[in-house]
Amino acid sequence: MERPLPRLVPVTQQPISGALSQDLTLQVLDAWGRTVDLTASFGYDAGDPWAVWITFRGHGDSVRWAAGRDLLMRGLTEPTGDGDIQLFPSVDENGRAAVVMELCSPDGRLVTQMQTSELYAFLAKTLAVVPLGAETIDLDLLVEALVGQSEAQ
Repeated sequence: MERPLPRLVPVTQQPISGALSQDLTLQVLDAWGRTVDLTASFGYDAGDPWAVWITFRGHGDSVRWAAGRDLLMRGLTEPTGDGDIQLFPSVDENGRAAVVMELCSPDGRLVTQMQTSELYAFLAKTLAVVPLGAETIDLDLLVEALVGQSEAQ
């Protein structure tokens, strides 16, 4: 006797937003060598699929850094970066996997450390929005935006 095939239930999936943001806790050393938590917002937008924007909020102002998504992914497992942003895998004082991120500018240098699992979770969300190798950009829209900006100035 043949068994009936299982009945398939239709499943609807909500569309994945093209933009996402997640706060990550970074550890930095203060002037006295003590570890201080610093929250940074990591943002991703499918409209600029190669970039991750890291925003540090201060008292009334904020600082934004653009980092390549591929750079952040490589930094999970190997030393990478030779410009303003350098990353390398490490281990924190509790023996957990961590990523050290060094940001350099003419105004100074900031060395931070974050949990590998937190960075990995954020990057996994970006890959759900735009998988590796599927990055594209609408050149007509880019030219229109650039021309519009120059006309406004």
